[in-house]
Order: sequence, then structure tokens, then C-alpha cells
Amino acid sequence: MTRYFIIYKPYQVLSQFTSEGSKKSLAELFDVPKDVYPVGRLDYDSEGLLILTNDTQLNHLLLNPKHKHEREYWVQVEGTITEQALNELRSGITIAIDGKTHKTAPCKAFAFEGQPGVFERNPPIRFRKDIPVSWISLSLTEGKNRQVRRMTANVGFPTLRLIRYRIEKITVEGLEPGRMKELYKQEVYKKLNIP
Repeated sequence: MTRYFIIYKPYQVLSQFTSEGSKKSLAELFDVPKDVYPVGRLDYDSEGLLILTNDTQLNHLLLNPKHKHEREYWVQVEGTITEQALNELRSGITIAIDGKTHKTAPCKAFAFEGQPGVFERNPPIRFRKDIPVSWISLSLTEGKNRQVRRMTANVGFPTLRLIRYRIEKITVEGLEPGRMKELYKQEVYKKLNIP
């Protein structure tokens, strides 16, 4: 029987069920059947939406680059983001990945007015009163290693906090960090725009 869960992966938790050294794994927070695994990954220092399932077909459909599923990230950056930086992000910029240059695909980018409705991070971001911060939304259809962090750094606004808010129409809206919700197959496929 196929099972589908969405979780809000907290900051400083591995996107896997096996531990590495003193780093927390998903097994410490989520109780799911043994054959259920994350689809894709979120970096240890990132947080937000992760889909867990034992549906291997879904894994293939979501991770295959030719299917281009949109993922939206809410990103807290250092500094007051400029329209020029947002335009550069939108049109695609050149970043380095494993020593090779990569031109990012065009994406959607906008700045939030103030802070979006997010949970406090534990531990919190180090506050510096002399340095302003901004929140931006980036919606990408590709997922290179640490791509969002590389993109914001490249336009002069380093990432302080990174939350994956949604994949297509599945979001973490209403889920607290460390919480999980089970969904039905039809709902998952429909919200991910998979026929």
C-alpha cells in the first residue's frame, strides 16, 4: 500500500532516516513505515517541505529534471534586496557548481513586504541591529546543489534562512516545524500536476 506524507523538516535535521555523527535524522522526529523515504532532499541547514512516500514512481516523476516541477522557497537574506538583484535572479545568473559554471533557468522572484508568516527558527538567526534583512520568494523549476544560496550570494545578498514553502500546489501552510500530515494519492498527484 502506497503512503504519502508531507513534513516540515526543521533546521539542522538531515533529510534521511539514518544518523550521521551527532546530527539529528528524520527518524528522531517522524514515525513512518520502514519502506517510506524522502523524495529529494533539503540541506541540513534548510527547512520546510519534504514529501515522504514509498511510491517509487512518484520519486522518479518528481526528481527527473525533464518534468520541471515548480518549487517555491522563502528566503531571508542579509541586506535590503534591490529590484536590480530581483531582476538578475528572475532572468538567470551564472553560478558555480562542483567547479563548473551553470546558468540558472529563469525563475519567479519577488520581495515580501516585511516578514511572511513563518515560525521562529530554533536556534534563531543571530540578530544584528545594524544590518537590515529582507524576505524574498524564489520559485524555481530546477534544483542544483545549494542553488538558492549560491544565487542570492551571487547577487550580493547572502542567505540567512531558507524555507521550502511549496512544491507545485503542496505547501507547508499550517504545519509547524517537526510536524507531519498524511495525504491521499489522488490529492498528491493532482496537487503536483502529475497525470
